[in-house]
Amino acid sequence: MIQRWEKLKEELDDGLILYDLASEDSDPKSLKEAERNLFEIKERIEKFELLTILSDEDDPKDALLTIHPGAGGTESCDWAEMLLRMYLRWVEKKGFKHNIIDYQPGDEAGIKNATVEVLGGYAYGFLKAESGVHRLVRISPFDANKRRHTSFASVFVYPEVEDIIIVELKDDDLKIDTFRASGAGGQHVNKTSSAVRITHIPTGMVVQCQSERSQFRNKENAMKVLKSRLYQYYKEKEEEKQAKIESTKKKIEWGSQIRSYVFHPYNMVKDHRTGVETSDIQKVMDGELDEFIHSYLSKKEK
Repeated sequence: MIQRWEKLKEELDDGLILYDLASEDSDPKSLKEAERNLFEIKERIEKFELLTILSDEDDPKDALLTIHPGAGGTESCDWAEMLLRMYLRWVEKKGFKHNIIDYQPGDEAGIKNATVEVLGGYAYGFLKAESGVHRLVRISPFDANKRRHTSFASVFVYPEVEDIIIVELKDDDLKIDTFRASGAGGQHVNKTSSAVRITHIPTGMVVQCQSERSQFRNKENAMKVLKSRLYQYYKEKEEEKQAKIESTKKKIEWGSQIRSYVFHPYNMVKDHRTGVETSDIQKVMDGELDEFIHSYLSKKEK
C-alpha cells in the first residue's frame, strides 16, 4: 500500500510539472494531453483512497451475498431475481468470480432465495454497502390491469470466514512461570519447581499444570490446555461478530429501504442513505453500482 501511494504521489508531481510546462508554452495540444493525464491520475487516487477506507479486518475477504423477496408473491420474487442479475453484472464488471451456492426458483417467476459466493479482493468491503432493503416501483408485468406496484427485497452480505480457526502461539505473547507444586504427589513434586503457569498476554488467559513430576511435561500439558481454550475463545468471538452482523438486518417493508428503484411514473434510482441518485436506471440494473457504493463508504468513514 505504501509503495502504491508513493508511486501515485510521484505520478501526480510529474503530471503537475508537465501541466505547468504545457501552460507556459501555450500549446493547446500539449495542455489537453496534460489535463487528460492529471484526470487519469485523479481517478487512480480516488480508487486508492477507497481502499484506505476499507480498513476493517473483514473488508479484504470474499463475500456471501443473500437475496430474499419480501411479501408480495410473484412480484417480489421477480424483483429479487432482477437484483440477482444486477449483482452478477457488477461482479463481472469488477473482474471478480462467483459461485451460486443456493438458488430457489419462485412458483411462477423470479426466485424465493439466492446465495452467491463472491470471490475477489475486498469483495466484502465493497458489497457490505449493499446490505439492506431494496424497493421497486413499476407497472407490474403480472397485473392484467397494468397497475403500479411496490415491491421489496432484502440483500444481506456476510464476510466469508475460514472453516478452521488456527491458534498460533507466539513466544512474545506468552509469559511462562515455574513454581513448586502443592498438594499430594510426594517429596519430589513438592520440592522442585516443576509446576508451570502460562499467561497469554493478549487475552489475559492463564493456565497452569502441576500434575506431572517433569517441568517439561507440565509445560506441554499447559500449552495443550491453552490452545484449546484459545480456540474456544476465538470461536466465540467469531460467533459474536456474526451475531452483531445479523442484528443489523431490517424487516423487508416500507420505511426500511436503503435504496429505491422507480420505473414508473419516472425513471430514478435513489440511495436514501447518501442522497445519490440517477435517472439512468438501465445502467444501474446492468451493474453500474460503484457510485452508490463509493458514496456510502465515504460517508460512513466520515
